[in-house]
Amino acid sequence: MVGAGAAGLATAIFAAGAAPGMRVRCVDGARRIGAKILVSGGSRCNVTNRAVTERDFWGGAPRLVRNVLRAFPAERAAGFFRELGVALHEEEDGKLFPDSNTARTVLDALLREAERRGVVIDSGCRITGMGRADEIFHAERGAGDPIAARTVVLATGGRSLPKSGSDGFGYALAERFGHRCVPTTPALAPLVLRGQTHRALAGVAHPAALALRVSGIQIIRLEGPLLWTHFGVSGPLALDLSRHWHRAQLDQTAVPDGAAEPAPPASIEVLLSVLPGDTFESIERWLIDETQARPRAQLSTVMSQRLPHAIADTWLEAAGVDRGTTMAHFARDARRQLVRALLETPLDVDDSRGYGYAEVTAGGIALEEIDTATMESRLQPGLFLAGEILDVDGRLGGFNFQWAWSSGWVAGHAAARACVGSRS
Repeated sequence: MVGAGAAGLATAIFAAGAAPGMRVRCVDGARRIGAKILVSGGSRCNVTNRAVTERDFWGGAPRLVRNVLRAFPAERAAGFFRELGVALHEEEDGKLFPDSNTARTVLDALLREAERRGVVIDSGCRITGMGRADEIFHAERGAGDPIAARTVVLATGGRSLPKSGSDGFGYALAERFGHRCVPTTPALAPLVLRGQTHRALAGVAHPAALALRVSGIQIIRLEGPLLWTHFGVSGPLALDLSRHWHRAQLDQTAVPDGAAEPAPPASIEVLLSVLPGDTFESIERWLIDETQARPRAQLSTVMSQRLPHAIADTWLEAAGVDRGTTMAHFARDARRQLVRALLETPLDVDDSRGYGYAEVTAGGIALEEIDTATMESRLQPGLFLAGEILDVDGRLGGFNFQWAWSSGWVAGHAAARACVGSRS
């Protein structure tokens, strides 16, 4: 195994379990194994989710993602960790965390199981190149003789959180065997906004919806918790949208097949609704009803029934309405202008906070080039891929870890069968 993160450790454990007595070696360039596991989920490690389907992922074809998830679904992953002594509990939106509320519990359990299965883990062992001759892979390393293996699993991760050791080198290894790497971008990263409005709202959290439009066409609309920060917006909603914003930006520079240069730039908009479950009609009806029921109430007081005070006041100011205006003096045109702002306020997104803050990478080795029944390369026999290195990224909530466990289970068992079969 090249890589000893979540996918690499899982693959090694499953391979060793599938073929007892077979030598399984896991190498990683980082001296500290499992750094990304330790910082995940606010250092609590959101192991998986109660319900996981292909609809929770982007990148590779949904049917291919479904094939992998069904081989080792979320309930089996939860059972696997319970067998390792990691009790889990469910939190909002089906997220499963260890009862200890510390990621160290998860990492230690994986390392203990790997040791019990006889897996050899070499940390600080950076692979610098790889080739294959006479059905044997030869992995070059910075120091020492090359490592020989009948089968190899690339579980090197992507480019997210580079301080954990992820630098994208696994893509280059796969490309040496003819694989195509779908251009990568950060995903699950906070968004950076231009202007100053967000600074005054830093620390305010509320339900919201974000819609991404490209040349006036809505590409996706997501709902969830939003957190305002000193640099822009974060929280599950912003993180989930970040990959789509980055992909839209990437498409701007892509050159269509047969074209000499990129297509004319498209307009990319991010629109915020601070009342995500409402329509223009429902909000206007609410304000009219409040006017009839409480004509002397101040508009800011009414707005604060459904929004944080800071959000209510900011949106009133942006709409040019005095917060002390009473409902009886709230003119029809001003009311409708405010309703439109509550539903669709443009966010001037400048960028995300990049790979240094991204929880996962979008893009990677094309899933179509992998046999998802085995995770074996369709281009190089004996080469398997698992985890974030592939063009699959999930939304926030334990889904990317589930992809690591599922793809690791498939790759581990298939690699073990291939290795045992080659020796018989």
